Amino acid sequence: MAYTTIDDPSAYFQTDIYTGDGSTTQAQTFDGNSDMQPDMVWIKERSETRSHVLFDSIRGVTVQLNTNSTASDATVNDSLKVFGSDGYSVGPNNSTGKNTETYVAWGWKESATSGFDIVSWTGTGSSNAVSHSLSATPSMIIIKNRDDTDSWYVWHQGLGAVASNYINLDTTGAKSSVSDGITAISSSNFTVNTRGDVNENSMKYIAYCFAEKQGYSKFGSYTGNGNADGTFVYTGFKPAFVMIKRTDTGDNWLIKDIKRDPINQMEKRIFPNLSNAEDTGSGGNYDFLSNGFKLRESDAIGNASGGTYIYMAFAEAPLVGTNNVPCTAR
Repeated sequence: MAYTTIDDPSAYFQTDIYTGDGSTTQAQTFDGNSDMQPDMVWIKERSETRSHVLFDSIRGVTVQLNTNSTASDATVNDSLKVFGSDGYSVGPNNSTGKNTETYVAWGWKESATSGFDIVSWTGTGSSNAVSHSLSATPSMIIIKNRDDTDSWYVWHQGLGAVASNYINLDTTGAKSSVSDGITAISSSNFTVNTRGDVNENSMKYIAYCFAEKQGYSKFGSYTGNGNADGTFVYTGFKPAFVMIKRTDTGDNWLIKDIKRDPINQMEKRIFPNLSNAEDTGSGGNYDFLSNGFKLRESDAIGNASGGTYIYMAFAEAPLVGTNNVPCTAR
């Protein structure tokens, strides 16, 4: 029996779907745990071609980044308005609250308990240890230069044991390795070298750091089998959200979640590296199961024969015992 460290995943991660009303301030309440005040909100307009917009509590509600773009911080006063005590509020900006348009928002709460920390620093142009508060070695780090048009730099433990391996969030590119990016990772900090997308002198940076928590989150890798009866990926919980990227060759990132697609087989696709509207094209069929997810198509984006993939997943609900009580860690 696997155990969980978190009884209620919705206290730390939730997905929200809504329709914009064009008002100055449109309040959105998460329908899970009522105390889930997010520290990071990622919003995508579903029905039109528009950029992803990402906000966090360090940069503030008026400052956004786009995961599908290398653009630096942009100040937008009518996009996200508030990180609420149980949700968030948006303005009438086309990317967040245009009248009658549909949106999805993913929210994370910063906490060592859930393995999520947001850190910022100013680049030094030389080897620099950046502290985090996870009290565990990160499983995934996503970095963006806030002042310049560098690509999003992603380190993931599924890319291999070498800290120098990385992949870009805003492109289709395969895994790469460099000596001047992240050079070391520990339970208290990670070290960035001289590369412009992680530590250029005087530039401001933001990093989203995740540490795997049993029964709540999983940061792993798998190999595709190229079959419609696709690879099963064990997470130890029923996923609420999964993001996938092929690493051995170029292809899009992919996000699946149970709010937009609550019934298996799940067909709806959103690509973090593209501004495209949500679609149901080839490569979108997945099942979210009680202990993991299963691929239901042979498309290269998620299940090419011999293809290697990384993923991050967050739980809808923890595994439970026969009395329907969460199996907490012991």
